[in-house]
Amino acid sequence: MQEYIQYVALLLVGLVAGIINVTAGGGSTLTLPALIFIGLDSAVANGTNRVSIIFQNISAVSSFKRGSEVRFKQGIVLALFAIPGAVIGSVVATKISNDLFERILGVVLILVIISMLIPKSALPDFGAKVNSSRNWLANILFFGIGFYGGFIQVGIGLAIMAVLYHVLRMDLVTVNFNKVLIVLIYTIPALLVFTYSGNVNFKLGLVLAAGSAIGGWLGAHLNIKGGERFIRYFLFVAILIISLKLLGVFNYLF
Repeated sequence: MQEYIQYVALLLVGLVAGIINVTAGGGSTLTLPALIFIGLDSAVANGTNRVSIIFQNISAVSSFKRGSEVRFKQGIVLALFAIPGAVIGSVVATKISNDLFERILGVVLILVIISMLIPKSALPDFGAKVNSSRNWLANILFFGIGFYGGFIQVGIGLAIMAVLYHVLRMDLVTVNFNKVLIVLIYTIPALLVFTYSGNVNFKLGLVLAAGSAIGGWLGAHLNIKGGERFIRYFLFVAILIISLKLLGVFNYLF
C-alpha cells in the first residue's frame, strides 16, 4: 500500500511541477526534494529526477519544432561543451553523502529564492554585438553549467537563460528552445551515469514524468487566475519551506 501512496504523491507533485514549468519555470525545485522526502537516498532521487526531465524536454523540443522555425546547430554545440561537465557533476553527485547533498540542495534552494527577488533589469548586460570571444565565453560557461546540471539540476534554467540572453544575445523564443534542447542532450549521459551506478528508480521516475506531462498539458491549456505571479508566490513559499527542512532548521524550532 505504501508503494501506491508514493505513486499517487509523485503523480501529484509531477502535475504541479509540470504546471509550474510551463507557467513560471523551476519545477525541479519541487520534484527532487519530493523524491528525497518519500525516502529515496539523495543520489537515487537525483538520478530518478532525470527520467522526468528527459521526457519533459523531449516534449518541449518537439513542440518548438512544430510551432516555429528552430535552429539546432548552436544549441548542439553548446550542449557538447556541457556534456563533459554533466558527466563529471553526476559522478560527484553519486559519491557524496546523503546529508551533505541535502545541505547543498538546501543552500541551492535559498539561492533560487534570492534569484527570484532580483529584478531582471539588474542582470548584467554584455552589449548587443556577438563575436567569437563571446562564443568562447559561452562555451566555457556551458562546461560549468553542465557540471551543475549533472550534479543537482535545480534552477539550471536560470543560468542557461542568462548566458543565452545576456552573452549570446538570443531572442527569448530562441533562448527557450535552446534551453530545453541543451538540457535534453546533457541529461542523457548524466542519466546513464546514475543508471550505471544503480541510482535510478525507473518506476518512480516514469510516474513523476507522467504527472509532469499532465501538468504541462494543463498549464498550457488552462487559464490560471493570477497566472505567473500566483505561481511564483506559491513556488517561493514552497521552496522556502523545503530548504529550511533540508537545512535542518525545523529541528531547532520544534
